[in-house]
Amino acid sequence: MVVHRDGRPRGIGGGALAVTASLVAAAVAGCTAPEAAEPPPDPAGAVRGAADALVRAGSSKASTAMEMAAGGTRVTIRGEGGYDFRRRTGRLRVVLPKDAAGTSEHRPITELLTPGALYMKNRGAGVPADKWVRVDTTALDDGNLVTGGATDPGAAAELLRGARDVTYVGETELAGVRVRHYRGVADIGAAARLAAPQLRGALTAAAKGFTTDAVPFDAYLDGDGRLRKVRHQFSFSNQGRTVAVASTTLLYGFGARVEVTLPKGRDIYAGKVEV
Repeated sequence: MVVHRDGRPRGIGGGALAVTASLVAAAVAGCTAPEAAEPPPDPAGAVRGAADALVRAGSSKASTAMEMAAGGTRVTIRGEGGYDFRRRTGRLRVVLPKDAAGTSEHRPITELLTPGALYMKNRGAGVPADKWVRVDTTALDDGNLVTGGATDPGAAAELLRGARDVTYVGETELAGVRVRHYRGVADIGAAARLAAPQLRGALTAAAKGFTTDAVPFDAYLDGDGRLRKVRHQFSFSNQGRTVAVASTTLLYGFGARVEVTLPKGRDIYAGKVEV
């Protein structure tokens, strides 16, 4: 991927996929069975309201996993951190997959998530160790649903505003919490129109960039309507190959303090990022 001096990367054919694929190249989720329960009166409404419930909660800790499969190769990129759903900011420590020998030779990537921009440290050959890379998420063909190796937790929740064909699977237990499991399809275009203003630009870009607006999902909500887990299944074509990406976001520790300090202009690298 090339990050130009104006901060704009290339699209999903070379930009979004290039960043994600380079994470993969650099190194070479489930619950208990659902139990019978009385279905809620409005499954789609419950799922669409999950983003608002998170705003009421304020913030949470977050774990992410992005599994990518292409050409018979499957790798998983994991992240840990926290997200502030009111400020729409977050911080993740993203860990690259181990190499073929089973050892990790790559430093974790620090990611700062903000409305309209993604900041990454330890990202890309040729970037000085003390510099950050800034990516304009409204210019990405996937709106940072895939690019950074971790779906922005805020975007993951806002995407559910476009939920349709929602069915209630049943109740189950997730990390000791009783949750309701829903399954459906999220329409990226509809979600973009309904999303919070801070994330609308990124989702609008994703609606234009993906070959299909339909994103299958499994969502798990607690008794307060808060999203506890969501798994999205993205699919797009690149150079004649179909790339399947399963992105899972876990939310817990609601109310946790999340500190995000943006780098100063002099600490942002404006040169070429080597893949």
